[in-house]
Amino acid sequence: MTNLATNLVETAGSRPDSPAIKFHGQDLSYGQLHAMAASVAGQLRASGVEPGDRVAIILPNVPAFPVVFFGSLLAGAIVVPMNPLLKAGEIDFFFTNSGATVAFVWPDFVAEATAGAERSGTRIIPCGVLGPEAGTLEDGDPISTPVERDDEDTAIVLYTSGTTGRPKGAELTHRNVHLNAHRSAVEIQQTTAADVVMGCLPLFHVFGLVVGLNAAVISGAALALIPRFDPAEAIKVIGNEKVTIMMGVPTMYAAILNHPDSDSLDASSLRACCSGGSAMPLEVMKAFEAKFDCIILEGYGLSETSPVASFNMPDRERKPGTIGVAIPGCEMKLVDLDGNDVPPGEGVGEIAIRGDNVMKGYWNNPEATAEAIPDGWFRTGDLATVDDEGYFTIVDRKKDMILRGGMNVYPREVEEVLYTHPDVLEAAVVAVPDDLLGEDVGAAVALRPGSTATLEDVQAYVKERIAAYKYPRHLWQVDELPKGPTGKILRREVHQPTGS
Repeated sequence: MTNLATNLVETAGSRPDSPAIKFHGQDLSYGQLHAMAASVAGQLRASGVEPGDRVAIILPNVPAFPVVFFGSLLAGAIVVPMNPLLKAGEIDFFFTNSGATVAFVWPDFVAEATAGAERSGTRIIPCGVLGPEAGTLEDGDPISTPVERDDEDTAIVLYTSGTTGRPKGAELTHRNVHLNAHRSAVEIQQTTAADVVMGCLPLFHVFGLVVGLNAAVISGAALALIPRFDPAEAIKVIGNEKVTIMMGVPTMYAAILNHPDSDSLDASSLRACCSGGSAMPLEVMKAFEAKFDCIILEGYGLSETSPVASFNMPDRERKPGTIGVAIPGCEMKLVDLDGNDVPPGEGVGEIAIRGDNVMKGYWNNPEATAEAIPDGWFRTGDLATVDDEGYFTIVDRKKDMILRGGMNVYPREVEEVLYTHPDVLEAAVVAVPDDLLGEDVGAAVALRPGSTATLEDVQAYVKERIAAYKYPRHLWQVDELPKGPTGKILRREVHQPTGS
């Protein structure tokens, strides 16, 4: 295995007429997807993009995403998927840090991306539903055969928010992604060319990109895309496209389950459902399985592990509430604060992972890489227990990360923006419980004496400066925040008052 795009070439060669992408009647066969990707690859080469150059993608779940994703890989480029909700300041960092030469951007986000590209000089290429707008790239001969890459060459750089400042780019190699997608397809979902996979997870996210798109391509299955998750649209697609495999975060399952349209849904085609991103409430799991007569397999992973590390495997006992056992090619264990192993049944430890799914490192950040993988084992920051049969159960997070509907929000990043407001004296961002999302973003704010700003003003200020899923939905005012003996704000003692 060399270039990850080889999977598309092989599937297109053996099943050119099989459906690859389903999208509002604008379906693409594998032959069409390969031809369109090859055209983009040739255009990129004619535009000066060389193997190893970085190409950013800022697109929703439309056919253009797989077209430019595989086109970039065919040309030997490194793909940098980005959340379309990012603001100009955040985009500036991603472009500058990755050195992205080109960015494929959905029309709605072109203004923000253009503002974010001022410093880096990244070239913005607007895209329609099926790919780059005509005339936005130089013409070039299609590149149908993937540019030779080494197994350990970087294929994708996925940025993960950091608890101590700027996001870090996890470098996933061609081998990382191929093996993880293959195992997801063959050993977890048992996907075949007859399957229709639900594409409601964002493709800019590692779960949707690897376990959704790449696993489907390896299997020759069809991927039914939804631009942005909406339970009514998901219900329609499951029924109309006869979806057989669904993957999502728990909030997606809850939203479908609780939507009035679900009562009329014929979900008889569904045979396997996979859940990850955050813990699945047992009540939601039981109710969904009972209503739609299917099984939900829960697993665990991170951007740094390509992503899947553990799963409730279909050929083993399923233990609801656990994240299952380590997948083949991956080892998991628990360690204490000193790095010593915590044996099964002997309490809580931090999950450490080793295997062919672990990233190459963080992009241009050897210090962070050494800290995350000090001894060959990647430290996840997640605390868990493990039983004698190797089933892990997440109990807490070592970091203060807020998991909002499967999206990671790091308090420090939001606090940094809050502190730039002229009337904010102190701020602490914490998770607040939410029935639908699991957790939402809350902020305790102390305003400067004499300030005329309202909490609504502060909220609007933050909303303008960071991605929509990050800004605090819940704000409450305090005179001052609790502090320890050194003056450090004690976030663990910050709690949302009743009614705010």
